[in-house]
Amino acid sequence: MNRQKITINVLRYIMSFVFLWAFIDKVFGLGFSTKSADAWIHGGSPTHGFLAFATQGPLAGMFHYLATFSGTIDWIFMTILLFVGLTLAINKYVKWGCLVGCIMLFLMYLSLLLPATNPIIDEHIVYILVLMIIAFGSEEKAIV
Repeated sequence: MNRQKITINVLRYIMSFVFLWAFIDKVFGLGFSTKSADAWIHGGSPTHGFLAFATQGPLAGMFHYLATFSGTIDWIFMTILLFVGLTLAINKYVKWGCLVGCIMLFLMYLSLLLPATNPIIDEHIVYILVLMIIAFGSEEKAIV
């Protein structure tokens, strides 16, 4: 196995952990991003607080509106976190997982326009690029 494939596999496992950790923390409220009292299994909403209060920028109104459907949005969001994390972990349907992950991350980026620490690039864009590298970087004739 060459260095490129090793690097892509390491990135795949790291991104898998990022998505699965977010899923597990929001389900059980491990006290990192989600307090135990706010856990999904205790009736908390993984998306309502973010959509209702944390969104900013020109599209904030649209995301505030989505907060009114937080029950449905919770299921969609959590399913995406689990799907992307599992596809990357088990190395099946990776391109689908990366595509869905990129769409979700781009929507999260749009919900925070313009980012506070950098007016153009934030971690969502970096994660999108990493997912693109994972999806297309292992192809036979990768562009260098």
